[in-house]
Amino acid sequence: MTDIVKVKTGSPFEERGSYSRLVAVGDLIFVSNTAGRNPRTKQISKDLAEQTLQALSNIESALAAVGAVLEDVVAARVFVQFPEHIDTIMDAYAKRMRGINPTLTMTCPPLGAPIYEVEIEVTAYRGASRGNIREIVISP
Repeated sequence: MTDIVKVKTGSPFEERGSYSRLVAVGDLIFVSNTAGRNPRTKQISKDLAEQTLQALSNIESALAAVGAVLEDVVAARVFVQFPEHIDTIMDAYAKRMRGINPTLTMTCPPLGAPIYEVEIEVTAYRGASRGNIREIVISP
């Protein structure tokens, strides 16, 4: 039987919405849409890059709880509140994810509140970072 681990961060949103921050099914890991709220201060920076990097840090912490690392991420979905912020958020995201290079979907749906400039959801495979990675370029 496959082990399933559900991780909660203590966020009141998780209780209210009845969801887990992370669910690991064997080595396959799903991380819920995650905002850039600092877990210690409970604040969200107004700076787009800081918010993006904090969201990735929050995801990294959730992954660590199940023995995975950010480098195990194989797919990412980045939700940006306002289209005019895509370039700034993409630059911040790339700063931390360069070399990991998961698939990426970046889109601009309305988020839960205007304070959330960016939210990130990922899928990871525990141990992917230690796998034999081969990159294929199909166009010049």
